[in-house]
Amino acid sequence: MVCSECGLVLESHSIDETSEWRTFANESGDNDPVRVGGPNNPLLSDGGLSTVISKPNGTTSDFLTSSLGRWQNRGSNADRSLILAFKAIGVMSDRGTPDPHLWDYTGYVVGGGGVKDRANEIYKKVEDQKSSRGRNQDAILAACLYIACRQEDKPRTVKEICSVANGATKKEIGRAKEYIVKQLELEMGQSVEMGTIHAGDFMRRFCSNLGMTNQAVKAAQEAVKKSEEFDIRRSPISIAAAVIYIVTQLSDEKKPVKDVSLATGVAEGTIRNSFKDLYPHLSKIIPNWYAQGQDLKNLSSP
Repeated sequence: MVCSECGLVLESHSIDETSEWRTFANESGDNDPVRVGGPNNPLLSDGGLSTVISKPNGTTSDFLTSSLGRWQNRGSNADRSLILAFKAIGVMSDRGTPDPHLWDYTGYVVGGGGVKDRANEIYKKVEDQKSSRGRNQDAILAACLYIACRQEDKPRTVKEICSVANGATKKEIGRAKEYIVKQLELEMGQSVEMGTIHAGDFMRRFCSNLGMTNQAVKAAQEAVKKSEEFDIRRSPISIAAAVIYIVTQLSDEKKPVKDVSLATGVAEGTIRNSFKDLYPHLSKIIPNWYAQGQDLKNLSSP
């Protein structure tokens, strides 16, 4: 998957994920390949080994094939809703975005075996309780993906999840997240471990959104790490946004607070208030190799 504007490779696969082909004929016989099928899915009752009737290649319509397909679809399939939900989660996690750091396209970090499978497991547990009926399904799926990112130490903000959700709002996703956590706690009989969020978890993506230089990104990462030594009662995302604003103001390419707000999803007022909380500690937070004391004194509030 390549961006049509800048040519950036958003997604590439070096592993063939299609169904495998095997031949069981002897060496002297004809090598007639036989389709083996995809991998088993332990979350489905039949392991994902159901039969799908599709149209033959090169044909636009076939009465017998289309009729068999309709008859099969009319049949009862207990896993049909799960299959559709898993597909929707896969679409959300693999949805294209101009920022290659927002979702990792290697297939096994964010959009693959780690987060995607964890989100499927969470949804399966909620679905088994039959308690999500009547609720916003898109919000439930997005919340499962949000929780999976947290549990796999690949946290994403609610706004980032909202940007790939199918129309679900931040408020709806937030409510769905609280509902899912409550249901999981009732099922397991213990609190759900969500993982700890650090401001450094968001720095790389936020800096990439702003197009910051490598030197500025390195300074921002060091600064946000040192900020954890101080009692700054702000959310990690707000601290990350404020540090990015400070670092950009100390560089040659200054960024207005509006651009930082758009890149991080943090409100301008929150960035200003976080800047005020960080200001007394700037001499100990900002690396000496990046800015000197006089530069920090000349720094003005946004």
